[in-house]
Amino acid sequence: MKFIRNFDIDIIRLKEGEHLFHFEIGEEFLAHFEVIKEVVHKAAIRVDVKLDKRINLIEADFDVQGTVELTCDRSLEKFNQPLAVQHKILYKYGEEEKEINEEVFLITKDTPAINVAQLIYEFILLAIPAKKIHPEHRIEGDEEEEEDGWIVYEAGEERNEDDTSNAEQNPFWEALKNLKNNE
Repeated sequence: MKFIRNFDIDIIRLKEGEHLFHFEIGEEFLAHFEVIKEVVHKAAIRVDVKLDKRINLIEADFDVQGTVELTCDRSLEKFNQPLAVQHKILYKYGEEEKEINEEVFLITKDTPAINVAQLIYEFILLAIPAKKIHPEHRIEGDEEEEEDGWIVYEAGEERNEDDTSNAEQNPFWEALKNLKNNE
């Protein structure tokens, strides 16, 4: 727990305005989070946090830059994956501490510090691609799928919507078409 306190930002003493904080993420950070150790073997990451403290809220801009060592899903070889993530979190002042959504947290006026370790951990995990492919084993189709953000699986023969052979065989389809045409 003492290590996690290294990621505390003492906000009660901060004056209004912008403040910069820097964190280095390495092996010691990975050791504190069980799930990430299964995916990431090594990490060399720098996290810059720019806090903009205002009267009723604190805006935190996270800039995560570095590399993580992953295992390729195809060849099982280890490789370095670059990470570059920017994310914004808002801390609003309220009567109790709670998470409103993934980007807005409610804190009290007398909250002494905010801990950013969990947020940094989540940003790193979200930046790791779902399909971990070594750069030497990538093919053209891999990059296209990553850019689209969709994985499409198609099985069977291609069907034409104008194909009425199934509709003629099934009387229920004919009844449904009649209902649709009557509207």
